[in-house]
Amino acid sequence: MRKSKGKNHDHKDSGLDPKALGRLAETIEKDIAQGLYDGAVFIVARHGNITMHEAIGHTDLANKRVAKKDDIFHLMSITKKLTTVIVLAAIDRGDFSLTTKVSEVIPEFGVKGKQNVTVQHILTHTSGLNTELPFLLPPNQAVNIHELVKAVSNDRLFRLPGKVVSYNALTAHAILAEMVCRLDAGRRPFRQIMADDLFKPLGMNDTSLTLYPDLADRRVPIVTRYATPGLFDPAMIESMNLLYTEETESPSGGAIGTASDIFRFAEMLRRGGELDGVRILSPEIVKTAITNQTGSLPNDIFDYAREMRGWPEWPAYIGLTFFLRGEGEFPTPMGLNASPGTFSGQGTGSTIFWVDPERDLTFVCLTAGLIEDGDNIIRFQKLSDMVVAAVVD
Repeated sequence: MRKSKGKNHDHKDSGLDPKALGRLAETIEKDIAQGLYDGAVFIVARHGNITMHEAIGHTDLANKRVAKKDDIFHLMSITKKLTTVIVLAAIDRGDFSLTTKVSEVIPEFGVKGKQNVTVQHILTHTSGLNTELPFLLPPNQAVNIHELVKAVSNDRLFRLPGKVVSYNALTAHAILAEMVCRLDAGRRPFRQIMADDLFKPLGMNDTSLTLYPDLADRRVPIVTRYATPGLFDPAMIESMNLLYTEETESPSGGAIGTASDIFRFAEMLRRGGELDGVRILSPEIVKTAITNQTGSLPNDIFDYAREMRGWPEWPAYIGLTFFLRGEGEFPTPMGLNASPGTFSGQGTGSTIFWVDPERDLTFVCLTAGLIEDGDNIIRFQKLSDMVVAAVVD
């Protein structure tokens, strides 16, 4: 079921083929009808103008709740990109730099080989830190920045910094958030820093790092639609429904928000750090953030999928946290036909946004009913290529 037809912008000046966009919506409808996932809210925009904004299927299938454009999704690891912008703004202000050692701000971190880990290492997933939860850390403490950082600080270094790309799903961006908090003149909690310095200035009125009561009614519950083991255990993912509350903070995966808000975030980046007269970042730091910082190193988080699916090895193509399309033929959720400079944020099994600067094209897609991460890559690769195929002028 597709909601809110007829409210999309005129295609005439967008250079996008309306028939091709119609096929995109039909493909999502077919995927949902086949039970691949439950629903989706997505946006396609060109030159900053929304050409298509649709809500399809259900966002709470168990309660037969039809998808709506203002549904609030768990953003998963898109949260890392929100956190990264706060960190980049701190760099713009001179609070610290990419070469600042974490231990200069968090002294207790500088033990067991972690003395030389820098902000850049953290932002590029090349820190050499343990990529799993610290040993014996209870799950409720994993969504508390200070407790998580305390545990990570006692961990040893697992790999030499700068030598290996190993995607850090939880701890890395908590460390960065802790650095920001310790240097904040107002001693604000990180959720308040994000609200004051990012969400409110950008008009992201339905986005939060925590689950406030006034947003709860529109929240899309986390439900998994896969049984085949993959990157994350389904039961662990669904436990997030209980872990995230008004008091928790997870700078790596705990934010919630709407497709419209993520579009505004993507617009700010597309415009070089500014939106509606509000500057969040300098153009130069945005340029650095969306430039490949990891060379030809592969991202070892996909080793399981390469073995399981027979995929080739490919470069990680990571900027400062942002994923890049890069060059070559390999599985990519940004689509094989996206330009090499396309940059994105992605969340496990469910969410994506990307901006193709060459085509001035933006895609946001938030889905209900999480699928296995390997399948998610192929799903979004198909949809993203369909978005690119709609460009005719």
